Amino acid sequence: MDTASTLLRIVGVPGSPYSRKLRAVLRYRRIPHAWVLHGSPESRDLPRARVSLLPQLILSAPNGEAEAHIDSTPLIRQLEQLYAGRSVVPPDPAMAFIDELVEDYGDEWLTKAMFHYRWAYQPDIDQAAAILPRWSRTDIDDQQAKDLGKIFAERQIGRLGVVGSNPTTAKTIEASYRRLLALLDAHLAGSRFVMGGRPGACDFGLYGQLTQLAGFDPTARDVALALAPRVVAWVDVMDDLSGLEPSDTEWLSATAVPATLRTLLTEIGRVYVPFLLANDAALAQAAERVECEIDGAAWVQKPFPYQGKCLAWLRADYAGLDRSERIKVDSILRGTGCDALWSAS
Repeated sequence: MDTASTLLRIVGVPGSPYSRKLRAVLRYRRIPHAWVLHGSPESRDLPRARVSLLPQLILSAPNGEAEAHIDSTPLIRQLEQLYAGRSVVPPDPAMAFIDELVEDYGDEWLTKAMFHYRWAYQPDIDQAAAILPRWSRTDIDDQQAKDLGKIFAERQIGRLGVVGSNPTTAKTIEASYRRLLALLDAHLAGSRFVMGGRPGACDFGLYGQLTQLAGFDPTARDVALALAPRVVAWVDVMDDLSGLEPSDTEWLSATAVPATLRTLLTEIGRVYVPFLLANDAALAQAAERVECEIDGAAWVQKPFPYQGKCLAWLRADYAGLDRSERIKVDSILRGTGCDALWSAS
């Protein structure tokens, strides 16, 4: 694709982790694009996706008409096919799978912490209600902003049970967030990015959620500042990596995975894997609730169909590796608990 003559449009808002994730990928990969605020006058004439989620990336359909596409993870893979150079997918299939697994954890587990901290604490609720409505139109009057903020806050608080934040799960979510900060801080002390000297898709997945947790919501931000100032700084750096000059030699090797990454994978096996398996079982049984134990504590929430799809995609991609690559993945994940994702299927 001729990037010099093609300008993509990404529709999002600063408070959307996935919008920030996709925009950061576009910046890093130097793909020409325009950032369009959702709900702004500039967004009104753009095509809209059938499902009203953010971000929306405006791409050309086979017939040449503009179409809005959603879901950051497949969009990042689609961009890999459309634009050459500065890839965010490791060339080693085994490491690409590890990258995918960590990205999925960021997108689907760490978002529980993001949603929890924003809508479970009153100072965070108040800040979000005051700021979020003003992002699309900073010129709306104060009463309108207040009314919109109240409506939005009530709707999002009502969704806490869907995401998994409730009195039963709160301590588990917060303990997991604190561990993630410590583990990522330790890894970044010896590596610029999760996947080595250049970022993978998982770096952007973690970054997206952390733009909110470590950068916006006051309660979670204070935790990050106290425990992992390196991570707070890393989030700022990740926002625009267009000046980074990556080398193909800077990817982590499957034969030299550092202990700090294995420890992060063990955290994924500790919290996200048991949730995925319990959620999958609940969906298969058409149960009304996911009920399981995570990190030694009870976990309860409504089943989440999309995360059932995430498990199916991970299993399919693991099965699609050739035998030698699966052996490498198995070696990396041995003892982390992550192998239960397919051994339980």
